[in-house]
Amino acid sequence: MKLYKIETVQHVNASIEECWDFFSSPKNLQTITLDNMSFIIQDFDEKRMYPGQIITYTLKPLLGIKMSWVTEITFIKENHYFIDVQRFGPYKFWHHKHFFEPTETGVKMTDVVHYALPFGYLGRLMNKLIVENKLKKIFDYRHNKIEELFNSQTITAKSLRKDS
Repeated sequence: MKLYKIETVQHVNASIEECWDFFSSPKNLQTITLDNMSFIIQDFDEKRMYPGQIITYTLKPLLGIKMSWVTEITFIKENHYFIDVQRFGPYKFWHHKHFFEPTETGVKMTDVVHYALPFGYLGRLMNKLIVENKLKKIFDYRHNKIEELFNSQTITAKSLRKDS
């Protein structure tokens, strides 16, 4: 099994509590997911995130083909990190760690995803041709959406300066 890794880091202009409240709520996943993926939460118990929580979704990740995805929240340390894993879905393996680290100006948010595809050599070829690029687009969209939601409202000293 070939295991792939994606790691992203982003600064968020918010308190650790604001970040945690937003990112630990499954309700907000749709907000930070590409519209063309038709991401819909099918089952969620509406409770605050907890270890063992199961969340089911439908989405259309490739070629408009509708798929089901079941994730489980496996570990949580409030305001620090949580981990979700795929129990059923399009990947052979999916393990996603979300880290939150307070900084002087907000929060450093780090995502680390390890994933594997089914179908051996064909899966490796699909990763190179399609999946890797699709995941990059998903995380790029997420980065831009987070910038829009949290970071675009910050007025910097430079933007307040008038040129002479």
